[in-house]
Amino acid sequence: MVSDLMTWQITLPIALAAAAIGYLLGSIPFGLLLTKAAGLGDVRSIGSGNIGATNVLRTGNKKLAAATLLLDALKASAAAWIVGYFLGNEAALIAGFFAFIGHLFPVWIGFKGGKGVATYIGTLLGVAPIMVLAFAAVWLAVAFTTRYSSLSALVAMLVIPVALWILGAEKVAAVMAIMTVISYWKHKTNISRLISGTESKIGAKG
Repeated sequence: MVSDLMTWQITLPIALAAAAIGYLLGSIPFGLLLTKAAGLGDVRSIGSGNIGATNVLRTGNKKLAAATLLLDALKASAAAWIVGYFLGNEAALIAGFFAFIGHLFPVWIGFKGGKGVATYIGTLLGVAPIMVLAFAAVWLAVAFTTRYSSLSALVAMLVIPVALWILGAEKVAAVMAIMTVISYWKHKTNISRLISGTESKIGAKG
């Protein structure tokens, strides 16, 4: 039996179209746009300089951070849903992946984007929605035990590809595994702080 991973049916033009649509949607810097619209200035000038929800939260506006998290997730989901509707499931997976890449490396702001957790979840919602519940369960379990948000996300992103592979969704598992590796690289400073014991815990002040 030929592995499902090796039986892609998508043509190159469709793959390129899916990638372009995904990247363009994913590269919308909602964190930057929302903070500027709210009169809070450039979110890249505070904290980690990141455009993601965690850094938006450092402005002190929880609602804006929540909106950033939601929109960053939904832009990946939308890419997968729209492309999937017109071009099929494989194209949806490619669109979700490139939405993730677009968020991490948005052309509009010098390729300096977020760390990808929200768009990772959004891609899951678009191509394997039941796994969002698995992600949430792992995240909550680790967060409850350790109170490290970053560690919770890192563990969840490690578990998801393994679970997908076990369930037989080889293509989705492979793509999510690549996304996990890339996001781990983007989280390298968090990983260093976790190892040294200096990473901030959930609810910590200052």
